[in-house]
Amino acid sequence: MLLAVDIGNTNIVLGVFEGDRLCDHWRLETRSERPSDEYLILIEALLKGTGLAASDIDAMIISTVVPPLQDTLCEVGLSLLNCPPLFVGPGIRTGMPILFENPREVGADRIVNAVAAFERCRQGVIVVDLGTATTLDVVSPKGEYIGGTICPGIGISMDALFRHAAKLPRVDLKRPDSVVGRNTISSMQSGLLFGHVSLIDGLVGKIRSELGYPTRVIATGGLASLIAKESTTIDHVDPFLTLEGLRLIHGRNTHKASISESVA
Repeated sequence: MLLAVDIGNTNIVLGVFEGDRLCDHWRLETRSERPSDEYLILIEALLKGTGLAASDIDAMIISTVVPPLQDTLCEVGLSLLNCPPLFVGPGIRTGMPILFENPREVGADRIVNAVAAFERCRQGVIVVDLGTATTLDVVSPKGEYIGGTICPGIGISMDALFRHAAKLPRVDLKRPDSVVGRNTISSMQSGLLFGHVSLIDGLVGKIRSELGYPTRVIATGGLASLIAKESTTIDHVDPFLTLEGLRLIHGRNTHKASISESVA
């Protein structure tokens, strides 16, 4: 079985695959100070909770945008597998040409999402990832990663309002009854939700006008379903897009290794 791990700035998402089937998934808070043995205990407990054991895991792939956790999770992989896990980064086979000016600057999660989205659509596609940052990534009809945009995520915007405006409270993000708020909380909820929807729909429109070819739009991330309900451009929501991309990339690298071994 394959353990896929996506380490984001706010959360770590884990999934276990048997073949191409996602058997189970979990979400942990990202904590750089947490030692590897604590992460190992947590992962073993999560596996045990679904009737699995650490010995059931025979492969592991990781994407991370938090460099301090790379060594930590590598140690976890060594403990689980007795060999280093596969990391998404320079030199890994993704099956997708990266047309970014400096490919090393592109976050691993953005490439992973792009791989999964193109595999799903097989045409031009825009991936909207609603995480700590909101990113829009563009893949050409040929399956090339072109680039995209990076914006502050909704959580960052909420936190900024609370921290920098003395009279504004913390609010729960939910859909208000109307765009025009009749009190402070509903006004903030309207601005955060509908403002972010307008940002995404506006950027998708501008991207499409630059590209000149049809694109599908796939959204992922914890808030994707909430945003997609109000969006006029998002075609599909896939909360497990990153995990699926990790599975695909792992398969492309292990397949390559198998061919090399057979030739040798």
